[in-house]
Amino acid sequence: MAEGLRERKKRQTRQYISDVATGLFLERGFEAVTVAEIAEAANVSVNTVYNYFPAKEDLFFDRSAGVVDRLARWIRSRDAGESAAGAVLRELRGEVQAVSPRVGLMTGYDRFMRVIHEAPALRSRLWTLQQEVHDNVTAALREETGAADGDPLPDLMAGQICWIHQTVFVTIGREMMAGREPAEVSREVLALIDDIEDLLGERVLEYAVRAQD
Repeated sequence: MAEGLRERKKRQTRQYISDVATGLFLERGFEAVTVAEIAEAANVSVNTVYNYFPAKEDLFFDRSAGVVDRLARWIRSRDAGESAAGAVLRELRGEVQAVSPRVGLMTGYDRFMRVIHEAPALRSRLWTLQQEVHDNVTAALREETGAADGDPLPDLMAGQICWIHQTVFVTIGREMMAGREPAEVSREVLALIDDIEDLLGERVLEYAVRAQD
């Protein structure tokens, strides 16, 4: 369905407010910026900001929706003969090899990470997002394997798969904050992903293999 004029204007307004807020957060820090200041800089009312973003943290993590279900989407779209963990490893390798901004391999990512590290509210929200990622992966694994509600295995496997993802992102964040070049970090993280795969047990690597056609 084509996007209507009203929907497009709402999307553009939301994006503009988010962009203005992000610029202020990167410049001054999350806690130093008020919602009133964001509204003034975006030339909208405070109520308008809250209509689009119920909490101040939502302004910073505006694109989190695409992140919290990413692993689940990778698992659901895995290739025939590929396991859940295999799909995640393959997708991560592709993103890292491409030096993709989606995994933090970009100039300026260190500023983004510093804002998070300096704001307890953002660190708390990040933890919540990580829990959502885990829950989504668990749900995807349960659906893909047909596991019963009381079966603990999907939750345990989700923990392993989320560990892969988190280890990669934590490493990238740490190295980018140290002032490293994205291409250099990319090469090192590709080696790290190989090490991670070597550490995973056969049961994890062969869990939820999609049947061949």
